[in-house]
Amino acid sequence: MVQIKTPEQIAKMREAGLVVAAVHAATREAAVPGATTKDLDEVARKVLAEHGAKSNFLGYGGFPATICTSVNEVVVHGIPSEDVVLKDGDIISVDAGAIVDGWHGDAAFTAFVGSGHAPELVELSRVTEESMWAGIAAMKQGNRLVDVSRAVETYIRRQPKPGGGRYGIIEDYGGHGIGTEMHMDPHLLNYVDRRRGKGPKLVPGFCLAIEPMVSLGTPRTEVLEDDWTVITTDGTWSSHWEHSVALTEQGPLVLTAPDGGKAKLAEYGVTAAPDPLA
Repeated sequence: MVQIKTPEQIAKMREAGLVVAAVHAATREAAVPGATTKDLDEVARKVLAEHGAKSNFLGYGGFPATICTSVNEVVVHGIPSEDVVLKDGDIISVDAGAIVDGWHGDAAFTAFVGSGHAPELVELSRVTEESMWAGIAAMKQGNRLVDVSRAVETYIRRQPKPGGGRYGIIEDYGGHGIGTEMHMDPHLLNYVDRRRGKGPKLVPGFCLAIEPMVSLGTPRTEVLEDDWTVITTDGTWSSHWEHSVALTEQGPLVLTAPDGGKAKLAEYGVTAAPDPLA
């Protein structure tokens, strides 16, 4: 069952989303050479405490940290550790969430540590982020869930990969509904699987976490012995971007973007919904 939110509930989710945005800003600034991923987790914990919010990751299924920190070939669910020291040239995907009055926000970004990154890594992150925005722009009344998946996949497939070949769209993980829980129905693939049909219609009150994960090689993954850390099976590096989005009567509202998605959606010819907290 898909949970449909009222405008008042979406406003509460916007509060949680802005806390996630604050966590992103702080952890992005802290992702420098010499910092450990445990340092980033501590930064996130402090930001959540300052806003009176809770982490929806800590304790989730036994997860032991406040955020996920996934470095280089780690796709998702990397556990912050004192042993993982960021180096110049690394890339890191930070996945963070917040709970405010029982309502959830969830978003991720890929950051470049230091400088001197190979052009294919810069392009990998750009393609992944832009595919997310293409999916967000497809959140329109009358569309179906598959239209979001199609928009994400189509954007990625149309981008030439430096050096040839194709990007790997991660198959085992995708987006999801969000609201009174972090992960809710429906599951959102980042590609079209005709066996799954078209999925539900998108109507006002529909909220999704749209999160493409893309690698420089394989779409396949494996989980390490800690039962959390997910890596590409061929060791190629990957990027992960995510926003929580609500569909309203006035259009999509990007709950975890500081401007509600206004600037980026305009590039796609889409008008973002008014911010209920403005």
